[in-house]
Amino acid sequence: MTVTLGLVQMSMKDDPKKNVEKALDMIREASRKGAQIVCLPELFNSPYFPQDEKVDASRYAETSSGKTAKALSQAALENRVILVGGSIFEVDGRHFYNTSLVFDQKGKEIGRYRKVHIPHDPNFFEQNYFTAGNEFKVIDTALGRIAVLICYDQWFPEAARACALMGAQMIFYPTAIGLVDGIEQIEGDWQDAWTTVQRGHAIANGAAVIAVNRVGKERGMRFFGGSFVSSQFGAILAKGDSSEQVIIARASKALGAHVREGWRFFYNRRPDTYGKIVER
Repeated sequence: MTVTLGLVQMSMKDDPKKNVEKALDMIREASRKGAQIVCLPELFNSPYFPQDEKVDASRYAETSSGKTAKALSQAALENRVILVGGSIFEVDGRHFYNTSLVFDQKGKEIGRYRKVHIPHDPNFFEQNYFTAGNEFKVIDTALGRIAVLICYDQWFPEAARACALMGAQMIFYPTAIGLVDGIEQIEGDWQDAWTTVQRGHAIANGAAVIAVNRVGKERGMRFFGGSFVSSQFGAILAKGDSSEQVIIARASKALGAHVREGWRFFYNRRPDTYGKIVER
């Protein structure tokens, strides 16, 4: 069995309403092209405000049942797709989260994930805005078991492994990553490293990986796009460039079981030797 995936790679303006309208148009495009599961980028309805160390971003904050959530629910229903709603700047009481909402083909919310790993670097000052989530989740859908992790989570093999051990067959990574004016890539090519580490997660866990990045120049940052789908053995099934586009890929579900059975990474695990991983 194959699953047709739609990756919405878009740029954002300083107008949440227009950003949402663009996302809805691109969801419709993905559906017309046959997508059964559609994923949006991280913080798709706002500019990437955490590039400022401290700014009032309250105008972008919404509850998980606010206008954007209602629009996503309706889009999932109208287009008959499973929709991974990128992420929003969620307000819940006194706390603010980087939250992904997932809807089924009937528009029902079937999952919610709050970003666990929060970066704090020049131009990625997210710890000044987001409270960290504290659990990974796997969501049952009509097309298989999926997990959502968000952006910086993608650098942590523990996150992908935890989701795979919980049964995830596909891992979605809504993302906002790019190059920063004045900061050299002294370690090497950032985009290549970003793609490579996630392909490694796919192979190690026998799970398809779907990474959906934003594009465009936002003041001091240029988001490089490059959204892609990796098979369960690291093959790039489809990849975007640096422009706005809807990327379509078809992934085999059977390959995941084949990789897990054939390479037996899970069967031969040695949890009794892994204590160092959870030490503080």
